[in-house]
Amino acid sequence: MYTEMEQWIAIRKRVRIQKEKKSKILEETGMHWKTLEKILTHPEPPGYRMKQARLKPVLGPYLSRIHEILKSDRDPTIPRKQKHTAQRIFERIKKEGYQVVIPR
Repeated sequence: MYTEMEQWIAIRKRVRIQKEKKSKILEETGMHWKTLEKILTHPEPPGYRMKQARLKPVLGPYLSRIHEILKSDRDPTIPRKQKHTAQRIFERIKKEGYQVVIPR
């Protein structure tokens, strides 16, 4: 909501330099008090930060198998309805031993 630098600086000036009450700013802007505290503690808006890094699935040896499946689907003699979807490819490599990593 308050990610633009101009808004950030204006609010900081009002509290720190002009000595306006925090409650007045909260009332005018309708922001949460935690947001105002964040504005006052950080000199600039902090960017988006993930709490934990996402798990990255490792296809490894199955990548070549996926390419084989996709290559076989390019055959013009195969009807369109019989070509593999992403879900179907996933199910096939799972049957072949691919371990699914589910993040908690």
